[in-house]
Amino acid sequence: MESWNQSSADAARMHVSQEVNRRIDAKVERCVRHMAEQEDHSIISRYLEGLEKEWDLNRVVMVAASAVSLVGCVVAPPRSGAWRLVGGVAAGLLLQQGVFGFSPLSLLARRLGVRSRREIDLEKFALKALRGDFMRIPHEGGPLARANAALVAAQSD
Repeated sequence: MESWNQSSADAARMHVSQEVNRRIDAKVERCVRHMAEQEDHSIISRYLEGLEKEWDLNRVVMVAASAVSLVGCVVAPPRSGAWRLVGGVAAGLLLQQGVFGFSPLSLLARRLGVRSRREIDLEKFALKALRGDFMRIPHEGGPLARANAALVAAQSD
């Protein structure tokens, strides 16, 4: 399948290796190809419901950093700087994520396969296109051609 996810505006994609991005993209491509072969559109609808609940990169990083910061505050014995330092570092990473859209925690989460909101939305739009929600996707050409057209259409602004 031709390359379809070419956004340079996605901070999550800009700060990690192409290998990580390709691995995440390949998972989406496999899913969209599989869904393009489904005759029953309710299968796509059920999968879309799951995508609505998927946590994006920012949410994962914010929850993780907040949890570490909170644990640092709660567990820290009085006059112990080590746990407070852990909480401070976590808060700093949370601030960095909020300001720049990326932090070292994002790199770890990306390597674990966590996707940005934009990447999740691209998959959702591609699947909605396959389901027939949009008019731009051809019905001829087989599942692979339809999957590719759906991914490209979802990427278009």
